[in-house]
Amino acid sequence: MKKVYVSGPMTGLPEMNFPAFNEAAAALRSRGWEVVNPVEINPDPTADWLTCIVADLEAMRGCTAIALLPGAVHSRGACIEWHAAVRLGMDVYDIEELLT
Repeated sequence: MKKVYVSGPMTGLPEMNFPAFNEAAAALRSRGWEVVNPVEINPDPTADWLTCIVADLEAMRGCTAIALLPGAVHSRGACIEWHAAVRLGMDVYDIEELLT
C-alpha cells in the first residue's frame, strides 16, 4: 500500500493551516493513497510544538512517501520532517506532483 505523510507549514498561519492539510489528505485518499495527516495526529492547535513534532516523526515511520505542501521549505517542522523522510529513504513529492 502506498502510504504518504503530509508535511507543511502550520505555525503563524490562519487556523494553523489545518484546512490545507485536510484538503490534501482528502485528495490523496481519493487517489488511492493511505494518508498520515499530522492534523489528525495532533488536532489541538494549542498543543506543545515539541510534543507534536515527536508524534509526527513517529507516525512517519511506516510511510513510503512524504508530500510537501506549499511553503514547506519555510517551516521549521516541515524541514525536520523532510530531513527524516530523506534519511528513511522515503519518496519525496511536492503535493502538486501527486494531485496532477
